[in-house]
Amino acid sequence: MPEGHSVHRITRQFQRNFIGHRVTVSSPQGRFATGATQLSGHSVTDARAVGKQMFLEFDHGLWLRIHLGLYGAWDFSGEVLMDATMASANGRMGQTNQHGTKVAAGAEAATFDADGENSIFSIGAPRRTRVRMSEQEKEIEPVDIFPPEPVGQVRVRLLTDTVCADLRGPTACEVLDPAQVDAVIARLGPDPELENTPAAEERFVSVVRKKPTPIGRLLMDQSVVSGIGNVYRAEILFRAGLNPHTPAKSLSDETVRALWQDWAHLLHKGVATGQMMTMDKLEGAGYRRAMRSRAHRHWVYKREGLPCRVCGTHIVLEDMAARKLYWCPRCQA
Repeated sequence: MPEGHSVHRITRQFQRNFIGHRVTVSSPQGRFATGATQLSGHSVTDARAVGKQMFLEFDHGLWLRIHLGLYGAWDFSGEVLMDATMASANGRMGQTNQHGTKVAAGAEAATFDADGENSIFSIGAPRRTRVRMSEQEKEIEPVDIFPPEPVGQVRVRLLTDTVCADLRGPTACEVLDPAQVDAVIARLGPDPELENTPAAEERFVSVVRKKPTPIGRLLMDQSVVSGIGNVYRAEILFRAGLNPHTPAKSLSDETVRALWQDWAHLLHKGVATGQMMTMDKLEGAGYRRAMRSRAHRHWVYKREGLPCRVCGTHIVLEDMAARKLYWCPRCQA
């Protein structure tokens, strides 16, 4: 399931390409036909992400709410104006395990294309392309015609004169009025990419310190904190040296505040780079290797049975609340 950084990055694409533009909304699959009729012909006036959910506002006051869930993805096609952070990742935007990635010698903060350029023409330059954005984002076959024929079960198509966005497989896709949007957001925990403030931190700390729930379960509760999924959960707990089974209310204020601050740090890094990069202070070849492969940028996630990078103890895999949990039984004792 896409975690918070992915949804923020998708939202940036909508901000860059759709705000201020009148859109034709359709449902090639047919399952969103009524909602498409409500929105089609109106201009997009806002795009925002809160945790794993995205909201698009239209000029007549209605909103489109999207939750990608396990299988959802957006395909962008046409003359896509790339957000600067997207362009720096050469349109591949997500897991850096796609073919054709080249990194210039000495470069530590950007991925370069085959011609050694940081995007096709320049940062933010429009180009006729197709980009798929979900948990694993990548550039796919460019379009020969525009708009392209719908591929697969497209729930929603948003179309301007130059850009097309196709949505497949979402868990939630609905039209809401402003009061309904406010009600959905009110049920979500704070998102540090939107509000990294003392008030947001205090809200997180006060909730966590009251709960007997294991901290490994609580960090995945979107009503407690927005955006954390399986990868970030495992990595944040390892970085904090916390046993996932520790009752949340037994943690000190200082420890809980540190969890919030580390989540804010990792989320911001993920939005900026497109990678769930959870190892700090990597330099040179080590940084470039980590940007190319998940195997080199995580402490415990997907490393079950392998020796801990710190103590050598084998990383454990178990189920917690029907999700896979990775942790080190020594460093996180």
